[in-house]
Amino acid sequence: MSTLIDIIASAGLWAAVLRIATPLIFGTLGALLCERAGVLNLGIEGIMTFGAMIGWLSVYHGADLWTGLLVAAIAGGIFGLLHSALTVTLGLSQHVSGLGVTLFASSFSYYVFRLIVPVAGTPPTITPFQPIAIPGLSTLPFIGPALFTQTAPTYLAIVLALILAYIIFRTPVGLAIRMTGETPHAAEAQGVNPMKVRYGAVIVGSALMGMGGAFLTLSAFNSFFPTMVQGRGWICIALVVFSSWRPGRALFGALLFAFFDAFQLRLQTAVQGIPYQIFLMTPYILSIVALAVMSRHARVPQALMQPYRRGER
Repeated sequence: MSTLIDIIASAGLWAAVLRIATPLIFGTLGALLCERAGVLNLGIEGIMTFGAMIGWLSVYHGADLWTGLLVAAIAGGIFGLLHSALTVTLGLSQHVSGLGVTLFASSFSYYVFRLIVPVAGTPPTITPFQPIAIPGLSTLPFIGPALFTQTAPTYLAIVLALILAYIIFRTPVGLAIRMTGETPHAAEAQGVNPMKVRYGAVIVGSALMGMGGAFLTLSAFNSFFPTMVQGRGWICIALVVFSSWRPGRALFGALLFAFFDAFQLRLQTAVQGIPYQIFLMTPYILSIVALAVMSRHARVPQALMQPYRRGER
């Protein structure tokens, strides 16, 4: 018991929680925005992989870190445009299109990486984002090193969660997005173009996904390898349901999963005699339990996964 308390009371644990949660926050916000407009985007895993690759590749070839993050966002938006064309304009299955985007983006990432970067025993590296100590806050006992010595993209992810919550629930744009995800024909009757809203939401949401992938190579690590996303995209899809399609709850869900993950990493070194696979599966088991409990009362956007055709009901 004392070991568990020592781990939880460690500032390093909570600092790791924020780092692990950051790509999940970006990805979950992106998926949430898409689904609020009525479009399921299962391409998130591939989009995050491509964002990780293209963001790193940009910096590797001389761009600064913020430009690399921007390039990843643009690349994600392009994949979002592709997904929108297939699902919004052509009305194809959102499941099939999303899985197709994931397979294409993941494979294309590896192809481009190997085409441009020569094969080497040690992967090439870049200088990633460095932690920023916020003056006056980073020196606070426990809280300072835990919360206020993160890299810039982590602070950006938290701010974006607050901004998205405000936009969705406090602005006319957010109202248009919610109406399109619930009753697009009613939205059209109010002068809203559901097609444009869905296009915009999917493109911006996919851009956020690309930024989540870029965080892995530009901040969490300093190199790229094809399997580095490791299922985070699918976790983000689950976190959207966990959050009941609310950005504030999405932020909490990402932090909760990150806590489970950071906690099990420390348990592996603190507790001996237990197979490490037990610790690895712990955050996923706990997340499934949390998802099952929270999703019982989740209200799904009524028009989610339903193609929209003007004049049809």
